[in-house]
Amino acid sequence: MNDVIIIGSGAGGCAAAHALVGAGLKVLLIEKGEHLPQDGSTLDPQQVVHEGRFRSRERWQDGNGKDIEPEEYFNVGGKTRWYGAALLRYGAGEFAADAAHGCAAWPLGAADLEDSYQEAERLLGVRRFDCESDLATITRRLRRHAPQWQTQPLPLGLSESIQQDTNEARHFDGFASVRRLKGDAETAFLHDLRAAPNLQLLTGSTVVDLVPAGLYTRRIAGVRLADGTTHFARAVLLAAGALHSPRLLQRYLLAQGLEHSLPCADQVGRNLKLHLLTAMVAVSAGVKQDLLRKTSLFLHEDFPHSSVQPLGFDGELISTLIPRFVPRTLARLIGNRAYGFFLQTEDAAHPDNRIIAASGEANAVPVMDYEPQRSPAALAEHRALAARLRRDLIRSGMLAFSQRIGITGTAHASGTMMAGTDPADSVVDATGRVHGLDGLYVVDGSVLPRSSRVNPSLTIFAWSLRSARLLAQALLASAMTRRTA
Repeated sequence: MNDVIIIGSGAGGCAAAHALVGAGLKVLLIEKGEHLPQDGSTLDPQQVVHEGRFRSRERWQDGNGKDIEPEEYFNVGGKTRWYGAALLRYGAGEFAADAAHGCAAWPLGAADLEDSYQEAERLLGVRRFDCESDLATITRRLRRHAPQWQTQPLPLGLSESIQQDTNEARHFDGFASVRRLKGDAETAFLHDLRAAPNLQLLTGSTVVDLVPAGLYTRRIAGVRLADGTTHFARAVLLAAGALHSPRLLQRYLLAQGLEHSLPCADQVGRNLKLHLLTAMVAVSAGVKQDLLRKTSLFLHEDFPHSSVQPLGFDGELISTLIPRFVPRTLARLIGNRAYGFFLQTEDAAHPDNRIIAASGEANAVPVMDYEPQRSPAALAEHRALAARLRRDLIRSGMLAFSQRIGITGTAHASGTMMAGTDPADSVVDATGRVHGLDGLYVVDGSVLPRSSRVNPSLTIFAWSLRSARLLAQALLASAMTRRTA
């Protein structure tokens, strides 16, 4: 029998596998998707952006019953294979509650994650790159007219040698590296474990049910796959992501009649956070030559819950952000003279923003009920942020236009099984264990009580490493006790 089963091989799943396998435990890692091809197709804008070849295509509905397709990926390494590798820590204040902004408190503080942050940064190869010429000019002109904008180097999980590979350097943000030049979950945490005798990676396998320990339904003993196969372990870790992990738990609670008796049951799936997001394109006369582009973080004291970072998009990719009514030849001409920016604002932890698993009815689909209006303070700040940056870029000599990223933009999804001390408003405790259930832990972004003003990836890696280390200690101590009894 396995010591631990991990469902999902994204940030949380691979980081947990690294810690648990390193501790000598026997781990089964189950991934719904397969390994990505190494033929260069994952760097091809036509296949990745225009055709959406690698996206999941899973059908959902929003809260109003409209069909949607969230931008999800099922493959080894999860969404981290496609992320932009911006790896920032949460600020110390972002672990505390902020009632005015609708933000919940963490059950731990920044100091509790310090060691795990350091370990994650080391394994992911986090480094800072020099600000390139065009961005330096934009920043200098921006701050000349609006000195309140502050910049700092953006920590990136990229190999130093990526700058010698133009194709990889121009296609790391939203693309999957072929040469492992990006510190993603597979490259940084899983790749070196390939020969470990105590790790089994099962790909192309969908977990459909959690399995109880016989009649004791408050202990999870294993999982059941779509092909009917059942696997057992001393502990099961949910790491399928904020959209998918809560659906597994919701189905289990309903099947076992625990949907009303388990104290945290009503919180499963609630408090979905996506960040309020806007893509902005700024155009000026000169052709832009920067390679990486995504090297600086922009902050403004008037917008304490927000940040801005350049998109790692070259002119070809920026042209895809230009409205379709613009002729493509003109769009490419504009794209070559443009810089892209990614604006994000922390949204509230609102219980009505939620994930609901598909019912057992024919043709039923899962529901993602999310409304930005449920985060009024965040919405007001985000709109003001976009207006201020647009105005200041125009004053700096750049024509700027923007587009909000809607509900299907789930790159930063978090919060659907929040960590906390009280089962009445959270799902897991400070170690990742689900309140009221034995043997079930959560190590993906669904635990995050706050979305922060920066990308969540590094914090997910750090949470998972910490939770897995604590679990390993408990399992090893339990095994030692049994041997000496």
